[in-house]
Amino acid sequence: MKVSVIGSGNMGSALVKHLVAAGHDVLVVGRDEAKAQALAVAEGATAVSATGIASADIIINATAFADAVEALNRIPGIEGKIVVDISNPLTADYMGLTIGHETSAAEEIAKAVPGVTLVKAFNTLLAQVLAAGPKIGEATVPVFVATDDAHAKAKVTELATSMGFAVVDAGGLKNARYLEPLAGFNVFLAYGAGHGVAIAPSWLGVA
Repeated sequence: MKVSVIGSGNMGSALVKHLVAAGHDVLVVGRDEAKAQALAVAEGATAVSATGIASADIIINATAFADAVEALNRIPGIEGKIVVDISNPLTADYMGLTIGHETSAAEEIAKAVPGVTLVKAFNTLLAQVLAAGPKIGEATVPVFVATDDAHAKAKVTELATSMGFAVVDAGGLKNARYLEPLAGFNVFLAYGAGHGVAIAPSWLGVA
């Protein structure tokens, strides 16, 4: 599968590593072009500009929520594409969410970029867990997948499974309202409560 990853930070870098290892054709774009190029060279991916992103079967937006809409709206030819949103609407101190209950980051992005098929996935994983996965010890790290489109859900499930993660069908996109607070609680347990990143796979109930 050809996959574009927008973002070369901790989450984007981890995804690129796993995608390449799983045999996918991976394209990388980042705000820092030199960093994206270095990541592509290190992992065996291809660095592209915004104009090359939409050639992929699946686009993974690994930017922060605040940057997601702008990043997606400047991609030519993005209409009709499957876009995976991994973001969480975290406050500046990472200990809370800026939106929730009646909407979610995923739903707001879907409204602002209406031409795409949006899928929520990978957002509950801490960057360190994503980088170390898909297994932590004997446990397989779970990826929750939420979308209203059955074809998109099947494609993203196939993608996550190919990387070795345990996929959990999280229903429709509306359920991002649960997944994003779940991610926020995960961050709190790891950092706010001082349990460290090792707490994440255990309490998320990995197989």
